[in-house]
Amino acid sequence: MIVMKTVNVGLIGFGTVGSGLAAALFSQQERIMRRSGLRICLTKIAARSLVALPPEFSVATLTKDADEVIHDPNINILVELIGGIEPAKSYILKAIAAGKHVVTANKALLSQHGKELFAAAAAKGVEIGFEGSVGGGIPLIKALKEGLAANKILSVMGILNGTANYILTRMTEEKLPFAEALKEAQRLGFAEADPTYDVEGIDTAHKLAILMSIAYGMNIAPQQIATEGISKIKPVDIEFAREFGCRIKLLAVSRSVGESVEARVHPTMVPESHLLASISGASNAVEFCGDLCGSVLLSGQGAGRLPTGSAVAADVIDIARNISCRCTCRVPALSYLPEYIIPRPVTPLSDLRCPCYLRITALDKPGVLAKIAAILSRYGISIESVIQKGRKESEPVAVVILTHTAIEAAVTVALREIDSLDTVAAPTVRIRMLGEEE
Repeated sequence: MIVMKTVNVGLIGFGTVGSGLAAALFSQQERIMRRSGLRICLTKIAARSLVALPPEFSVATLTKDADEVIHDPNINILVELIGGIEPAKSYILKAIAAGKHVVTANKALLSQHGKELFAAAAAKGVEIGFEGSVGGGIPLIKALKEGLAANKILSVMGILNGTANYILTRMTEEKLPFAEALKEAQRLGFAEADPTYDVEGIDTAHKLAILMSIAYGMNIAPQQIATEGISKIKPVDIEFAREFGCRIKLLAVSRSVGESVEARVHPTMVPESHLLASISGASNAVEFCGDLCGSVLLSGQGAGRLPTGSAVAADVIDIARNISCRCTCRVPALSYLPEYIIPRPVTPLSDLRCPCYLRITALDKPGVLAKIAAILSRYGISIESVIQKGRKESEPVAVVILTHTAIEAAVTVALREIDSLDTVAAPTVRIRMLGEEE
């Protein structure tokens, strides 16, 4: 007769992801046992607003007191799924101090306070699992930490926010304005009532900071990542992108260049021939490039109850296996040993070199285009093509210019001068384009 070892799990937070974790652990219990040789039991759940657990989870104990879960001596792994900075940070530190392993999907907390949390866990000899913090059900973190461990990571690039990708997809496929596409995303539950973090690139920057820490063995804060959102994208930009054989995506981009790294989040025109251009709806996708393996693209559902619950469950199972084998902390939290995680300079966005799409709103008068071209030339910016559609006497029209690869700082200064012309009626829209080397 086989005697199954039991690993007990406590959960703080029973929202979308928390209920997804519970569904994964209860519905897949037999399969998990066959794969791990362990009985992994979700025994106690803390949720302030819940009166009773759904019937299928009723074998777990419900409490409103998180400390009751943290200090339960029978619980081996504490899962934090309430999000935000506090009280989540305090709960995790208490659990670590109590000698419990921790699993979280809290990207905002990890991107801003991960250094402190990982150091506390290492000092106590416990693990922090955080697969669910980036990419939902896509095993991005495990791929970086273990699958690509022999590689020097040269670049990380991808679509890390399903809300923004859904909005851009609807704007592209249905020619909807941004506000209407956002409203639809909120109605369907893809976007929060306050969508700022999603549409302004902040959520993506948090996730990129986590991936960069693992990819390069470095400390980086989200504030060091140049971040720009999609709220200024207009249907006219989507249509011009289509004419150029591109799709607009909110990309997270990082490249290791010498001793420094690039770190940026912004709307990008991606050629339709690139795999990232085909990622539609609320899906996520990330391309890692290693010096040995070349390019590796991982894509799938980047959010949601069951996909993220699956990722959190995978961390729980990994840690439970390690507990059973008495080999916890076998893989460092950020792949690199703590003593080898060092600061690296982040390349200023002003030093970026890439081609650009410029949409200039100008009066249709003789000599206007010549003035614009002269300004660009003065700053060393070469024009690849120019498109002007429509002609309205004495009314502004869109003049679209594609540049060859140019230095960001030069483009910024040139646009400031162009926008000061009395024949230019609105600030110029700039969208960076994916260069051939990327």
